[in-house]
This record gives sequence, C-alpha cells and structure tokens, in this order.
Amino acid sequence: MADDVVSRPDPTITEDNEFFWEAATGHRLVAQRCSDCGVVRHPPRPMCPHCGSLATEVTELSGRGSVYSYALLHHPQNPAFEYPVRAALVDLEEGIRMVTNLVGMETAEIEIGMMVTVTFVPTAGGNAVPVFEAAPR
Repeated sequence: MADDVVSRPDPTITEDNEFFWEAATGHRLVAQRCSDCGVVRHPPRPMCPHCGSLATEVTELSGRGSVYSYALLHHPQNPAFEYPVRAALVDLEEGIRMVTNLVGMETAEIEIGMMVTVTFVPTAGGNAVPVFEAAPR
C-alpha cells in the first residue's frame, strides 16, 4: 500500500516516550504498566493516573484490538501522508485505547468493532510508527 512508500515524519521523542518509540522501531508494541497498582496506560506519562505512583515498567502488548471510532481526514494536507488519512481509536486487548491510522484497506471496508492487528510503517528518519490493519479472518 502507498502508506509504506510515503515518508512519514519522525515522532517527537521525549524522556517519557523514548521506550515506546524504540520498541516501535523494532516492530514491537509496548506500553507502561504501573509497578505499584498494575494499571496499563497509554500514552506514556511519568505518573500513574490511577494511584499517582512514579514507578513504571514496560509491558509487551498483543497488538490486537478493535476499532472504537474512526474519521477520514482530508485537510489540511501534508505531503508526508496519503489522503484521506484513516485516523482511528483502537481499543487494545490490554484495555487501553490508542490513536492510530488504519492501513491496507479501503475506506468502505472500515467498520466500528472490526478486529485489527498492529503493523509498522517507516518514518523519514528510520524510525517506525504503529498503525493497524484488518485482522485475518
């Protein structure tokens, strides 16, 4: 699909999210888990929103989920993306929701509740971004 050809911009990497982007570049999907209460959270942040702990660990995610919602973005256009952008909220099996793109499917194929699985697309600087495609039936 053309999403693999387009040179997406690199993510903005911070001290809080560096572990996430390093894993994505290695084609692994991970999230933070609170070391004290066990709550899995995304996006990455320094403090647990459930218990306030600063103790975190990194946990591997299955990469499987379902489409909670989606939108087709047409404007403003940036040459780094293919349009329409299929922006989506995906509910992962681990109980977190991720903002992402849907790839490898026609717009008419997208359905709320459809099962999806993670894949990764390259960025201009050699990193990778997790996106989702329809899960095999």
